[in-house]
Amino acid sequence: MAAPTLRRFRWRTLIQPWMEMDWILLLLVVLMTCLGSVAIRSVEIKSDGGNWIRHLTTAGVGLVMALGIARYRYDNLLRFKWVIYGLTNLSLVAVKLVGTTALGAERWIAIGGVHIQPSEFAKVGIILTLAAMLHQSTASTLPRMFQVLGITAVPWALVFIQPSLGTSLVIASICFGMLYWGNANPGWLLLLVSPLVAAILFNLYIPAWLAWVSLIGVVAWVSLPWSAIGALGAVTLNAVSGGLGKIFWDILQPYQKARITMFLNPDQDPMGGGYHLIQSRIAIGAGELWGKGVNQGTQTQLNFIPEQDTDFIFAAIGEEFGFIGSMLVLIGFWLICLRLVWIAQGAKDNFGSLIAIGVLGMLVFQVVINIGMTIGLAPITGIPLPLLSYGRSAMVTNFLAIGLVESVANHRQRFKF
Repeated sequence: MAAPTLRRFRWRTLIQPWMEMDWILLLLVVLMTCLGSVAIRSVEIKSDGGNWIRHLTTAGVGLVMALGIARYRYDNLLRFKWVIYGLTNLSLVAVKLVGTTALGAERWIAIGGVHIQPSEFAKVGIILTLAAMLHQSTASTLPRMFQVLGITAVPWALVFIQPSLGTSLVIASICFGMLYWGNANPGWLLLLVSPLVAAILFNLYIPAWLAWVSLIGVVAWVSLPWSAIGALGAVTLNAVSGGLGKIFWDILQPYQKARITMFLNPDQDPMGGGYHLIQSRIAIGAGELWGKGVNQGTQTQLNFIPEQDTDFIFAAIGEEFGFIGSMLVLIGFWLICLRLVWIAQGAKDNFGSLIAIGVLGMLVFQVVINIGMTIGLAPITGIPLPLLSYGRSAMVTNFLAIGLVESVANHRQRFKF
């Protein structure tokens, strides 16, 4: 009896540092990553590519990093928040100075033959910085909320001018999600995005724009401390937002403009800007209920879909795994989000809770936009599908984020009786 007892003791001692981790979350992440590898191998099987191996290898490295981070106490990062923020901004500045250009944008830094995308790692840096700020003081006042927005604005602007519209939108979603969880008034958040919505409605349907302006006036009256002045300012800003929208539109690069508008009618340029979306919808529809099977998709195997191992990996999954496979992917992401919310609610402090919500905001926005653009419900923005799309910087970033959340779960307080 002594030997089995000794073996159990050694086993428990070995895994003790990870005893309280959320193993369900980690398992879901690993399963989604493996599915991505299967899909990537399928789309490149005739070209004899090795991206699926690199996908798995990068995920393996990321998994080891995540386990190491999970063992480390996340609250020790509180005192390094400004160091993390400074390194994040410096890496984004370095992209403009020594970065490499591809597809009309400077987004990568070549180190030892490996291309690193600092804007991906900036997501984690921003999550940690904002979580530390809101842990110190919540966003329940307007000055504090604007302070958080000001801190976010610097890396957001550095990413936007690369240009990387998709990543800048992800950063904005992270900020808004963490502000909401950090006790910001939802009315204030609505007022922040109101000029953009008004600019769009003004150019689409004037009655809807008028109704929106009226609604914003009511929201400002109810939520702002200076009701009359706030309501007047909000209505005025939204009233002139048509002109602001024109200015914003002129800032965008030509390819960004095409990506934003082409999803509304891809048939206007079937061999150009609309080609991606048309082929993606054909592939997903061809999958029907059960799919054509692994390595059997016609659109996939004949390379009709550009970027099908990165931005359009969901189209390949839809064709080869069908509606059932696509729904399993959505359910998988839904379960991951549920675990993130559960960890956020059970965290021992606001810092840990905000980290989990920041990661949630990062994942949800990317999943919604990526899947939306493959089926024609959102503009094509170049946002990858987390864990499934090929991309080494994005994969490492996802596992770093999951590792931080696992650290929050691993070091949460437990009741003992």
